[in-house]
Amino acid sequence: MAPPQIFEKDEKVLCFHLELLYEAKVLGCKQQDPTDKKSPWMYLIHYKGWKNTWDDWALEGRILKFNDENIELSRNLKKEMDRVNQLSKPQKTVSAKRKGAVSGRGSEERNSTPAAAASKKRGRDNDTEKEDTYHSRPIIRIPMPDLLKSALVDDWEMVTKNNQLVKLPSDTPASVVLDDYLAYEKTKRHPGTAEVDILEEIVKGLKDYFGCAIGRVLLYRQERAQHISLLKASRSPTGDLAGKSMEDIYGAEHLIRLLVSMPELVAQTNMDMQSVNRLREEMIKLTMWLAAPQQIAKYLSVNYVNT
Repeated sequence: MAPPQIFEKDEKVLCFHLELLYEAKVLGCKQQDPTDKKSPWMYLIHYKGWKNTWDDWALEGRILKFNDENIELSRNLKKEMDRVNQLSKPQKTVSAKRKGAVSGRGSEERNSTPAAAASKKRGRDNDTEKEDTYHSRPIIRIPMPDLLKSALVDDWEMVTKNNQLVKLPSDTPASVVLDDYLAYEKTKRHPGTAEVDILEEIVKGLKDYFGCAIGRVLLYRQERAQHISLLKASRSPTGDLAGKSMEDIYGAEHLIRLLVSMPELVAQTNMDMQSVNRLREEMIKLTMWLAAPQQIAKYLSVNYVNT
């Protein structure tokens, strides 16, 4: 039995193209695999204001309903992209100090031996190669809603300035948060389709990432002793934490830290661009869901304790 269609012909929608959401219209639909009745639907998308040559087929995961919530998401993505582009613009002027440094290096090179000059050239070539490798890494940009930014700053101040720690184990650990999101998001997708499989795989991957990253990149210095204590308790054969993983102990405060760190973590992988784009879309949906006031109240209303 074929899964039902989510979008109708001529329906106004929002569709991801690379890192942004654009207003679009559905021109038609077809199943991804005509020989498989259970294969997901694909929709022919025309982007508003774009030429017909940009029309393309998109799976349901790239398309969102045209409503106030998703329109706000589109605006936030655009603001974040504008901010990133502004930060990445090259400086138009060079300070006098910088000019003097450049001039000094030029003088040194003119007075150096051929062997030294060749060595410096190889060093510059290596630096260029490293820079090219860095820029060729897969990159995702995840706009962080203001409520999550505020929660992240408050958490940082409590730990680093007030010398307090999140009370652990959390009443709503990261694994529960992600399971709740999975249950919520699955209601929007057809059971047994690739869209659900991808969602489940990404949620599972986030749990694994969280467990690996918590002790390596997600903790402040003040939290390390607490982590060692929790780690010992989880490896003990007895006790309340025996056998528990870190995603079952730490909560949403540290999960937000992971979401902020994901772009850099993804850059260290060998993921292809199609997988990176799909991960970005799923991460954006997760952050927007977590930033809703009811989720903030449920998962981030926690007590801090003195170290």
